[in-house]
Amino acid sequence: MNQKRQIKNALVSVFHKDGLGPVVHKLNELGIEIYSTGGTQKFIEDQGITVNKVEDLTTYPSILGGRVKTLHPHVFGGILSRRELDSDKKQIEKYNIPEFDLVIVDLYPFEKTVSSKTSEQNIIEKIDIGGISLIRAAAKNYKDVFVVSEMSQYEELLSLLENDNGSTDLETRKKFAGKAFNISSHYDTTIFNYFNEDEICFKQSIRNSKSLRYGENPHQNGVFFGDLEDMFNQLNGKELSYNNLLDVDAAVNLISEFKDTTFAVLKHNNACGISSRDSLIESWKDALAADPISAFGGVLITNTELDLETAIEINEIFFEVIIAPSYDKYALDILKRKKNRVILVQKDIKLARTQFRTILNGVLFQDKDLKTDNFSDMKSVTKLKPNKREISDLEFASKVCKHTKSNTIVFVKNKQLLASGVGQTSRVDALKQAVKKAKFFKFDLNEAVMASDAFFPFPDCVELANNEGIKCVIQPGGSIKDNLSIEFCDNNSMKMVMTGHRHFKH
Repeated sequence: MNQKRQIKNALVSVFHKDGLGPVVHKLNELGIEIYSTGGTQKFIEDQGITVNKVEDLTTYPSILGGRVKTLHPHVFGGILSRRELDSDKKQIEKYNIPEFDLVIVDLYPFEKTVSSKTSEQNIIEKIDIGGISLIRAAAKNYKDVFVVSEMSQYEELLSLLENDNGSTDLETRKKFAGKAFNISSHYDTTIFNYFNEDEICFKQSIRNSKSLRYGENPHQNGVFFGDLEDMFNQLNGKELSYNNLLDVDAAVNLISEFKDTTFAVLKHNNACGISSRDSLIESWKDALAADPISAFGGVLITNTELDLETAIEINEIFFEVIIAPSYDKYALDILKRKKNRVILVQKDIKLARTQFRTILNGVLFQDKDLKTDNFSDMKSVTKLKPNKREISDLEFASKVCKHTKSNTIVFVKNKQLLASGVGQTSRVDALKQAVKKAKFFKFDLNEAVMASDAFFPFPDCVELANNEGIKCVIQPGGSIKDNLSIEFCDNNSMKMVMTGHRHFKH
């Protein structure tokens, strides 16, 4: 079942020439006939190697500005011919078609061209036709043809040529065929997503992956699909775990909401502390104060360069990951004293505006919740209106609430998270949890504001809040009994603002 195939003829037509030189020299050394066209042909000839021109084989020149070069029966017949079929052999001989045993082809860089923000015409011209057809044809006929479909495979190809003297076995050909279809399917998915505006379907393709130590728990395998280097520079520490990545994702999304100097501490995807202050050190101290117990082993993030003074303070606690846009040199020296501590520099890149998750036997897909509640969009529904300080806190609380697991209640005072009740099955339970936590850490809730991620179905929540000294509330509204909560607020000198936007996070 080894089914060795000696390479006699090779078709080489690539966009990327890096690393190709040693390969074509080896092909020439082994006496393999090389067929090529265009820029690849010139590259090989510049190596001092004789090349058979594809246009001589087809008797047609490259036409339409290079759009049509290899699309011809003399090329595809040589790739797709089944060596074991007499009928195929007779036709190959009749039309004088060489059988290609090796196809080295890569694709125009469509994805890279799209990201370069060039003109639509330049993007369209980077949709490969001949290349993708050659790759698919060679992969389809892997029983007889060896296909190399991107330059990252040149090194392995060279090793195979050297070790097997220009022959390939069936197992290897099939493996490379699988790689080729991976490349072609990714390419087509990228093109479709570029064009698609209104067709409802789920197509995702990410070729970059990183195996993790384990998944959410040690008995689960875990893999990250994506390129973390596009997102961060890691300056120190061990590799990020599955749970680290979940917390890092939550941290990055949360901090993106804030423009003032802000520090946040996250644990299990929720903020256990966050504060905005004039200085980073004060932001850190007030963020930590909200819950120094939960901060142990957490993820820290700031939207400002991390300075020496703050680094000295945060170095006193144990945490897994810290993220900042930059670090003071001396601050970095201090943070690096713990070798396993992950230190990340967040790059300024745009994140996806959609998200998905697997459920049951399918996938849920949605737009990200990109709505940030601003007071200008809010509606004061009570007789008393919030003052300037309260407005600032309401906006702050709403941002934190949006990034906290539902059901949630958030308490904020002077742009500092005092406490939150997260992930509860009832809004009342979330409120009670937040109150209990605030009291445990000795916060005075008088003059604090309260935020809820969804409406109050009954006035019980505003009543409980009032009993704890909270007089200003922000919520989406939309309950058929909103009037009961409003009436309670009016009767108890409370202020209530409605946003009109729910922020569930399950």
